[in-house]
Amino acid sequence: MKNYFKFDELGTNYKREILGGLTTFLSMAYILAVNPATLSLSAVKDIPDSMRMDAGAVFVATALASIVGCLFMGLIANYPIALAPGMGLNAFFAFTVVLTLGIPWQTGLTGVLFSGIIFALLTMTGLRETIINAIPFELKMAVSSGIGLFITFVGLQGAGIIQNHEATLVTLGNFHDPKVILALAGITLTVILMAKRVPGSIFIGMIITALIGMLTGLIASPHAVVSSVPSVKPTFGAAFEGLMDPSKILNMKFLIVVLTFLFIDFFDTAGTLVAVATQADLVRDNKLPRAGRALFADSLATITGAIFGTSTTTSYIESSAGVAVGARTGFASVVTAVCFFLALFFSPLMSVVTSAVTAPALVIVGVLMVSNLGKIDWSRFEIAVPAFLTMIMMPLSYSIATGIACGFIFYPITMIMANRRKEIHPIMYFLFVIFVLYFVFVKH
Repeated sequence: MKNYFKFDELGTNYKREILGGLTTFLSMAYILAVNPATLSLSAVKDIPDSMRMDAGAVFVATALASIVGCLFMGLIANYPIALAPGMGLNAFFAFTVVLTLGIPWQTGLTGVLFSGIIFALLTMTGLRETIINAIPFELKMAVSSGIGLFITFVGLQGAGIIQNHEATLVTLGNFHDPKVILALAGITLTVILMAKRVPGSIFIGMIITALIGMLTGLIASPHAVVSSVPSVKPTFGAAFEGLMDPSKILNMKFLIVVLTFLFIDFFDTAGTLVAVATQADLVRDNKLPRAGRALFADSLATITGAIFGTSTTTSYIESSAGVAVGARTGFASVVTAVCFFLALFFSPLMSVVTSAVTAPALVIVGVLMVSNLGKIDWSRFEIAVPAFLTMIMMPLSYSIATGIACGFIFYPITMIMANRRKEIHPIMYFLFVIFVLYFVFVKH
């Protein structure tokens, strides 16, 4: 086992990998609750039941897609990266595809299935790996740093430390709110543990925060430990129903849906893979070893998820929390897969993993990832502009893909104007065109 996952070569051990896999799972366990609520449109009133996906079935589909994705990533690619149905992609599926465009959710799953198959084909040709390896080193560092800012913002917002504001868009939250105080206490505790260099600081911080929350009544104690597993039958195989009626898929709306799934998943995954691999010190000569396998695992997870009955499955940036506590190999992803399997039976325990519990992990990981800013040559304006836009637009647009698009559009412009066109990889011109077309015809 140690030889298969290359423990000695990557300087790790079972303890670090298990702790890393557990930390990653706890950081992303919220998806087991959020994804069913999103795809079942639980927050939307007065719509036909036919527009809602069965929440119980989606819960099981979410766990199964995550299990398959994590196993593929761990066993095939040997990366400490976990997968699950993506946030943002599930919202696009529910609120845009189903609610706004009026596309049946069964047909929406067909779109997810198509995007996964196309991804798999692109990966087998080597195109996806070639594109990732063509991204300049400085932009890779900007992507990693930008994701650090993004997940920190997500953590602070989820915990209520940062809130919406009509005049300024965002502002500080209510520091008299006990749940906000709990999150702040968790962050402070984790910072202290990190400063003291206590092994597993992030994981310990999350566990103690959850215990404090339960002892103070801020987090409801689980009503049970074990529960029955809901049936996946209402959604399983529904993706194939769209193929029975060609009129539902041979139209421009369906094409736009598939292309949007393709675009967001491609660059979200690319950004996550680059960021986590960089943090784990797995990048060699500006290239990601086994990138093709990692991307293929992502594609297979999306296909599997669509068949089970959930929106696009993608690589999770929360994996960086596991890397922060020592994970370096795919064994950590296998551990995360086991956790998702157990969650099917111990789902009541997942209720204690609230946003206040995950906030400390996301904030600390953000700090660690932003350190890559020091590797960017800020003295060169032609590099500084696209790097800065890549980084800053991720949290401001609430999208990893949009941040990448903004920076990559400006990269060839500034490099050409600085008479450095010979340093531009031809693929970067191709991405420039793709991103411009995306903003013109898809993004709105």
